[in-house]
Amino acid sequence: MPRSLLSSVSPSRPWRRVPAAVLSTLLAVAAGTFVAVAVAGPAYAEPVAVGAGSYRSGPPPGAAGPSDATGAPTLPKVTAAAAARPVPTGDWWSSLIWQRSPANPHSENMYADPLSFHARPGGLGVGYPNGLTITGDGRTYEYLHHDDLVVGVDGLNAPRTLVDAWSDWTVSPWWPDGTRWLRVTIGHGLPYVYAQIGGGAARVGLAAAPDVWHHAGNVLGITVRDHDYALFAPTGRSWTVSPTAATADSAAYVTVALLPARDALGLFTTYAFAAVADTRVGWRYDPVTAELTTTYTAITTALEGDTTGTLLALYPHQWCHSTDPLTGYRYSSSRGELRLHEGAQFTTRLAFTGVVSALPAAADADTARLANGIDAVLAQADPFQGATDTYWTGKALWRLAALVPIADQIGRTETRDRLLSLVRDRLTDWLTAADTETTRLFAYHSGWTTLIGYPAAYGSDTELNDHHFDYGYFVLATATLARYDPAWATDARYGAMVKLLIKDVANTDRTDARFPFLRTLDPYQGHSWASGHAGFAAGDNQESSSEAMTLATGMILFAAATGDTALRDTDIYLYATEQTAIGEYWFDTAHQVHPPGYPHHTLGIVWGDGGAYATWWSSDPEYIHGINMLPITTGSLYHGAWKPAVLASVEELRTSKGGSETQWQDVIWSFLAIADPAQALTRLNTLPYTPEWGETRAHTYHWISALAYWGTPDPTVTADLATYAVLTTGQGRTYIADNPSCVPVTAHFTDGTVLQVPAGAMVWRGLAGTGTRAGACTSVPSTVTIGPAAAHTPAPEVGPWPGAGGALRRGTCTAALPSEKCRYWSAQEWIGRSSVRLFRCTRPILARMSSSARIASTM
Repeated sequence: MPRSLLSSVSPSRPWRRVPAAVLSTLLAVAAGTFVAVAVAGPAYAEPVAVGAGSYRSGPPPGAAGPSDATGAPTLPKVTAAAAARPVPTGDWWSSLIWQRSPANPHSENMYADPLSFHARPGGLGVGYPNGLTITGDGRTYEYLHHDDLVVGVDGLNAPRTLVDAWSDWTVSPWWPDGTRWLRVTIGHGLPYVYAQIGGGAARVGLAAAPDVWHHAGNVLGITVRDHDYALFAPTGRSWTVSPTAATADSAAYVTVALLPARDALGLFTTYAFAAVADTRVGWRYDPVTAELTTTYTAITTALEGDTTGTLLALYPHQWCHSTDPLTGYRYSSSRGELRLHEGAQFTTRLAFTGVVSALPAAADADTARLANGIDAVLAQADPFQGATDTYWTGKALWRLAALVPIADQIGRTETRDRLLSLVRDRLTDWLTAADTETTRLFAYHSGWTTLIGYPAAYGSDTELNDHHFDYGYFVLATATLARYDPAWATDARYGAMVKLLIKDVANTDRTDARFPFLRTLDPYQGHSWASGHAGFAAGDNQESSSEAMTLATGMILFAAATGDTALRDTDIYLYATEQTAIGEYWFDTAHQVHPPGYPHHTLGIVWGDGGAYATWWSSDPEYIHGINMLPITTGSLYHGAWKPAVLASVEELRTSKGGSETQWQDVIWSFLAIADPAQALTRLNTLPYTPEWGETRAHTYHWISALAYWGTPDPTVTADLATYAVLTTGQGRTYIADNPSCVPVTAHFTDGTVLQVPAGAMVWRGLAGTGTRAGACTSVPSTVTIGPAAAHTPAPEVGPWPGAGGALRRGTCTAALPSEKCRYWSAQEWIGRSSVRLFRCTRPILARMSSSARIASTM
């Protein structure tokens, strides 16, 4: 996420602009040459009405658009076959489609795992990045790409590499040079490279003289730089091997495979010609069990024979949450151990632990302190603090919107409405593009099929960086406004424009030609990428995982407020998937991803080739840790799934600092409160601090005091309502059910608790007290009662449950390594989950059990 974020720097700090307006494009491929013609448009692009809002059909005059490193406008490097498709950006392979460096018309390093790649004039460089490097300062670990092989055509010298096709986690680049051509398909989790060849003999260049250990007919087994590969030519063809290359004459296709071991050759031979032609991710959310089921499917086509199926390498966030069988074969990667699955499909199952619009204020909260904090914000000459661009405006919108439910809870209705008015007016301004307006608007860039906000922030225009961060703040603020002004959020007014922002970053309609499928989320690696072009030797990157979660949180709350069930399910997919990846790859909560010898528990930036204890703008520990904490929202409660890692992160921050935090204290204490609210509240009440730019004293106090009073997140209990939370203290749980809809609902929790929630209200119940907060759709008064909650029937400590046949049956773990362990769900955790096989993992995580010893085999 290339940007500076120093809280002491004015948010209106200018970002270098390069005048450019590319309003339409003509793409052609002739004799191997890519031609892009820019056609000048009118001075002011026409507004396009969307409900009561609008966007511009092209950038405003003088505004920058996607550019190369010199500032010159650039267009996607695609073939004619792909020219009409919406263009993905922010992907692991985006440097193929976006020529960031004028001197490199091919690609930068691309990390697909288990293989890595680099496009070159002579073909595709292929490597296995399993060599660990930790920088001398101990901040960065890398598994750098090095070419072991170059898959190509004898004599190929392509002037550039183009993109011919892509799917959810694969890409097919194409090299034409006028005489010869090469097309390959590569992707996440694929141990194969599928190459189609024309105009010459297939050639696999070798970085070092090979150790040939198998040479029989069309199959060649070699070791190059200590990595085992298998090369497959068509039946009836054979390989000729020299110290520098292996060639196969008259081969229209070849397949190259990275072997996890030489004895896997037979298995890999079986699927060598079942080429992966398409990949698809699909998901289903079951509100009854609060479970997300995600299915990953590879569609194959036979190059010869009739074999179907393939081999897929699963990341830790996948194999830990899947019961599909795995082989015993493993790969190393910058994301930890990959495990090999035989088959073209697998599924994962994740629990969704809910979000709410706000926590209820602590019953013992100092309401005067809350009121004074809000009043101080409204007393500012400019409550938006000079914000002009999409990032800082988004933060400013959320800063104000976060105070709305607090004002509501303490009975400050007039103050609440003033905050809502500020948020409404600024959102309306941004979501409307007048005829000659040049600022506070969104504009569509047809060449890159994206919606860009102007003024842009930190390359969101020139590099298409950070759209999910910037727009996530807008969506979250909109969700709050929709709760109190549902008419404003209807499609007929401004809701449709909000949905357009969502589509830019998280479109799931594969038939929508305006936007690519899931622009920022990498569906196979499980998290978002922030750089639009990925033009780095280390691949793409993402810094603020917590800001990515802000988008998912805002989408869930907006969908709930507007009654959009389909959008809700997509949002839960984004939230639960990214949460799981964050736990694995940023916080290494299972201690199985960050490599041995790496001295840090937490990453500031995840890169394609590894990770860094760093930010884009500072080496200060508060920023390195804090950028993956902020903003503090109810969506931040996902950290409650790894409270030990929360404490470890804060402790590491203080160790690295050499003392207590002196910057962003409010963010750090709010994060700490998810695991240790008593310590956080003590620090808040006794130590001086300056609020982080996007925070307020009222919100920080409300958050920390609420967690100190009601308890910290309890992920072991879920509910059949998406907008819920469960908090726990040593004495008992507090249940929160939030109903933004205009009809009453009943929330059922998996431990047997039931809450009746009036239309538009939030209800909570626990040993510390009960309460109801009224909303826009109800006249039920807000109430708070201190003391024990009404009695309810707790769930049994031990089964039975439907289909389980009685008591809990325990199986044994199939351990590939002697140290592997498996921790089963407790009986309490099983309640309400009878339809799904679930288990929990500890380090190293185990993803399967012996087939003869399933837990509750009827499930």
